[in-house]
Amino acid sequence: MTPPTALVTGASRGLGAALAAALAARGWRLVVDARDAGRLAGTVAGLPAPDRVTAVPGDVADPAHRAALAAAVGDRLDLLVNNASDLGPTPLPRLADLPPADLERVLAVNTVAPLALVQAVLPALERAGGTVVSVSSDAAVEAYPGWGGYGASKAALDRLTAVLAVEHPGLRVYAVDPGDMATDMHRAAAPDDEDLPDPEDVVPAFLRLLDDPPPGGRLRAADLLLVEARR
Repeated sequence: MTPPTALVTGASRGLGAALAAALAARGWRLVVDARDAGRLAGTVAGLPAPDRVTAVPGDVADPAHRAALAAAVGDRLDLLVNNASDLGPTPLPRLADLPPADLERVLAVNTVAPLALVQAVLPALERAGGTVVSVSSDAAVEAYPGWGGYGASKAALDRLTAVLAVEHPGLRVYAVDPGDMATDMHRAAAPDDEDLPDPEDVVPAFLRLLDDPPPGGRLRAADLLLVEARR
């Protein structure tokens, strides 16, 4: 039997690496990317059955890289996880001090690239009746000082995801807020935050989308984990 295929962006560390490890342990074939080729190679080497993993280093904001990802996926894609994100400059500036070029970069990675990647792999997703998961943030719905650029990019991603779900009812399409986690990105944004959950602790919420798919929409990992705990 041919294993299902997942494309996970930003898979060299944090939530992307944790999701890749969980899917690999389930026997999935993976296509993964990250900007740091060396770090991505190290992550892949530590995965179960690395021979079933295709690493494509590059930047999701680059159209040529997205085309390479689509080619690596092939004719059928069961799961796309739009996880790669750009935080923007740190320390996080007020909107009055956010350089427009930095905002354009954040939007290019966090909003434009996920939609463009869906477009690139849409035939493969539709062939599989697949699932699209775009990683969102509570900054998309809450007004946190300093998080305006990142939050705006994730709010736009939420809206794109909601419309995609309506336009493609044959797919399962979700925006998922994983909550705060102990990741390099969160440490860069809020170095004083402590006692955060590891990304691996959040992975069961994402796996539930595959095992017991809820209706499409914007979801919080905390709510998915609560439902899972009650089962």
